[in-house]
Amino acid sequence: MINVVRSLIFYAGYFLAMLMIGILFLPIAPFLPLSGRYRLLNLYNYFLMVWFRIACGVRYDIQGQENLPSGPCVIQANHQCEWETVFLQVMKPPVCTVLKRELLRLPIFGWGLRLLRPISLDRSKPARAMKQVLTQGVERLGTGLSVLIFPEGTRVDPGIRKRYNKSGSVVACRAGVPVLPVAHNAGERWPGRHWVKRPGVLRVRIGKPIETAGRMPDEVLAEVEVWIEAQLQDISEVPRPTSR
Repeated sequence: MINVVRSLIFYAGYFLAMLMIGILFLPIAPFLPLSGRYRLLNLYNYFLMVWFRIACGVRYDIQGQENLPSGPCVIQANHQCEWETVFLQVMKPPVCTVLKRELLRLPIFGWGLRLLRPISLDRSKPARAMKQVLTQGVERLGTGLSVLIFPEGTRVDPGIRKRYNKSGSVVACRAGVPVLPVAHNAGERWPGRHWVKRPGVLRVRIGKPIETAGRMPDEVLAEVEVWIEAQLQDISEVPRPTSR
């Protein structure tokens, strides 16, 4: 019962903060340069990080922040819930996220996303989506933005393993930038399919950048997957499958 009460309190603050962002910041954001938009709209993500910890009794154990590269990179992380989409925005801003187009239609939240130049995909047209990721991903990296691509392509519950997609590794190899692997167990604290949050330790591991110069995307992807899965074996409370 206590987790239900905590979750209700959390979502009250969640939606109130979103409303305040919509009223106070969204009218200003279009008139700012892209870097200014990130700084302004990221205030909501910083708030959610703190509010989730306070309201839901979650403790963060984040290791590897010294591995963050100074220049742009392709961030690849496992995808379990909404939390990591928030954290990865504040981990190494500014970052361009590859996401499904439907998110841009959400009131306030989607409007803010549009201002941050995401790569929005129509998942009903996979061939076109792949081409879009490769073209726009390299272009965003060339402007100094990092690119966030979830190699699983969609949310995957803790304890489930899904095939990794190589689009992020292809983008990194074409642009000549490193891949930054990230692993976490956020879905154990913030379930992707249920609104009730769970207290406990939320663990994040940030790996050393994986260089792509002179390497094939398949080779890079294999290294990313091996590293993420090894970390998940270590930090997850829900047992991991040994293979897909």
